[in-house]
Amino acid sequence: MSSHELSEAIQDYLKEIYKLGAEGERATTSAIARRLGVAPSSATSMLKKLAALGLVVHAPYHGAELTREGELIALEVIRHHRLLEQYLAETLGLSIDAVHAEADRLEHVISEELERKIDEALGYPTHDPHGDPIPDAELKLARATLRPLAELAPGEEATVRRVPDGDAAVLRHLAELTLVPGRRVRMGASVPNGDPVLVTVDDREHAISRELAGQIGVA
Repeated sequence: MSSHELSEAIQDYLKEIYKLGAEGERATTSAIARRLGVAPSSATSMLKKLAALGLVVHAPYHGAELTREGELIALEVIRHHRLLEQYLAETLGLSIDAVHAEADRLEHVISEELERKIDEALGYPTHDPHGDPIPDAELKLARATLRPLAELAPGEEATVRRVPDGDAAVLRHLAELTLVPGRRVRMGASVPNGDPVLVTVDDREHAISRELAGQIGVA
């Protein structure tokens, strides 16, 4: 079964279930509903449909897990999305905060032939503009071990490798601070209550919330 044989809604559910698992969260009905902005009853109905299609195994109160077929479809959609983000950023010059929403719209309709041509034209990229890994043509996904920025000790330096991609306003804020993948960052002295944290980028010190610093991956 290919992603093109399934509705956009099914593809979105599979993608979010995969991402929840990758982030170490259980894919409960409430978590899925929150991610997709739907009512829990709608998520429950869809999970029953996905289970009937053999794409998920769903145990009440324990959450949903993708079957191997469901995982492959999720990875195919994620590959489309992240390749499109990289293409929009690198080739068309879209800003880091704009590519996510555009890729969300295009990921369901891109053909496999266009996917291959974009991949080739970009030189087979391994990461999207936010630092997330792009599944390769065999849908294998490299897993990098990153530390949260919030865990750096005062005075410690690292390179930003990943920023959260779901909120355009947050991305615009990070872009204004140049706190984006590839930049060196240094943790400042702790403030009394530990929030916000102070970070220096390009010799400029900024205060950001500890929660946001926990979502930025560094190496």
